[in-house]
Amino acid sequence: MIVCIAEKPSVAREIANILGARSKRDGYIEGNGYQVTWVYGHLCTLKEPHDYNPNWKRWSIYDLPLIPKPFGIKLIENEGSIKQFKVIENLVQAADKVINCGDAGQEGELIQRWVLKKAQCKCPVERLWISSLTEDAIKEGFQNLRPEADFNKLYEAGMMRAIGDWLLGMNATRLYTLKYGQNKQVLSIGRVQTPTLALIVNRHKEITEFVPEQYWELKTIYRDTTFSSTKGKFKSEEEGKTFLESMSGHEFEVTDVSSKKGTEQAPRLFDLTSLQVECNKKYGMSADDTLRTIQSLYEKKVTTYPRVDTTYLSDDIYPKVEGILKGLKSYTELTNPILATKIPKSKKIFDNSKVTDHHAIIPTGVSPTALTMEEQRVFDLVARRFIANFYPICINSTTTILGKVNDIEFKTSGKQILEPGWRVVFSKEKEEETSEKEKEEEKTLPLFEIGERGAHEPGLLERWTQPPKPYTEATLLRAMETAGKQMEDEELRELMKENGIGRPSTRANIIETLYKRNYMRKEKKNIVPTDTGISLINTIKNELLKSAELTGQWEKRLRMIEHSSYDTVTFMTELKEMVTGIIQSVKYDNSQNFALSENQTNNK
Repeated sequence: MIVCIAEKPSVAREIANILGARSKRDGYIEGNGYQVTWVYGHLCTLKEPHDYNPNWKRWSIYDLPLIPKPFGIKLIENEGSIKQFKVIENLVQAADKVINCGDAGQEGELIQRWVLKKAQCKCPVERLWISSLTEDAIKEGFQNLRPEADFNKLYEAGMMRAIGDWLLGMNATRLYTLKYGQNKQVLSIGRVQTPTLALIVNRHKEITEFVPEQYWELKTIYRDTTFSSTKGKFKSEEEGKTFLESMSGHEFEVTDVSSKKGTEQAPRLFDLTSLQVECNKKYGMSADDTLRTIQSLYEKKVTTYPRVDTTYLSDDIYPKVEGILKGLKSYTELTNPILATKIPKSKKIFDNSKVTDHHAIIPTGVSPTALTMEEQRVFDLVARRFIANFYPICINSTTTILGKVNDIEFKTSGKQILEPGWRVVFSKEKEEETSEKEKEEEKTLPLFEIGERGAHEPGLLERWTQPPKPYTEATLLRAMETAGKQMEDEELRELMKENGIGRPSTRANIIETLYKRNYMRKEKKNIVPTDTGISLINTIKNELLKSAELTGQWEKRLRMIEHSSYDTVTFMTELKEMVTGIIQSVKYDNSQNFALSENQTNNK
């Protein structure tokens, strides 16, 4: 008998139907030589401290660091989880072969491997690896099952991530709670959550401590067009007035007119983070809402696997593009022009070197039905982004006008769309979403000629410098993706992804955790730290725990483990050394009073 283990009951039903298994049993479906069962997320977890040593149940600073040798796993103590595990265990132990049909990602691999390990699986194991849940994709996946060993490094990376989070979380949380918690609350420290909270607190500090500075700008209006002085900002009103007065009685003269053609590529296909950013900016959806919605669309077979960090497609998707476009029945007005000619294949879309386990999020070509409003919104974003990438590039012209008034030079520029290309896919929504800054940059200028002169309206405008903007979920996700570095350019963001904080699939959960622990809150779209969150970050003197860049480096090493270019033994050694160093530096820190006496730590 071949046992298939799916990620959840709904996926198990889809697989069973395709395999011809029709008989429903308690916890599995059977037929045609297959038994199809399922997990409910994590059935197993790493053991807790007291599972290794009963004395570790009592929180004591003198027991730190807690470093189990070796780490072990256990069943989650939940009646439903235990019951389903028993079903899996019995099936696996009698199986001729097991097919791991878990979620095709690092977390899915970890969930399944732990269950198989706990169930003492002795038979051969193969892996179903698919990027969508359509019938064709599942059938193709079963025709191309892969050896379990192909995913050993993926499992090792997941295991190291879990152990790293356990080591730092368990030790640092106990350490800071015992040292500084004042017996009031647990001070929760995490490898990813603490640097993320530090980003929020540091930005809040920049805003509250910001001292605005006054400056003046010299401008003039000629033929209903605003020109700015090339001298930039004036720090004193007197200096600005001197130039303003020197313009009195002089006409504005156009000294140069230049136009430069340019091109704009369509926005890249979505990875999970960019989709979460777009949904937050456009619809105010939280990162968690977006993840749940795109996961639902995946399970409804209308979009591909969502927990991805690439914006590229592999070459083998190109032959399927025509079918996907034809399947987008609601978008025929947009897809027909593409289908009328040879579909372009660009390296900016198709690049095997930029795709590892999964490609970017795209439609499957299955026509969606009965979607919720949120699902329809998210699907529309994914569909339009996919369609736009097969349209021609946008061609524009940037015109720059130079002028002068009594030798004081002025400048203005505007952009004109010559050939909209891919922009037609977003034409209506782009008009609605264009910001004032974008409108200013894309303004169409009147026709000017060199040497023309005329009256103008000069003015000296008072301005004040502005503080940094608070994070929104969109900008926080970008900051997590680039380890806190500001990156507007898509190419640079792609390069920084390996150093990001957390994984695309975990960032939403980290943000939700910080809300739930009352470390930060929302004020409309803005995220601000609570007093508790500020106090926690101020209490943590060790910069390693708060460093977004360092955490990003750890993430990079985990990815390297996944791709066989970093050793797990080295990673564990470095991790243990870091945790031990943090424990020692805080344990003997006398800059703050020891908060709890040893007899106050019982039953923590």
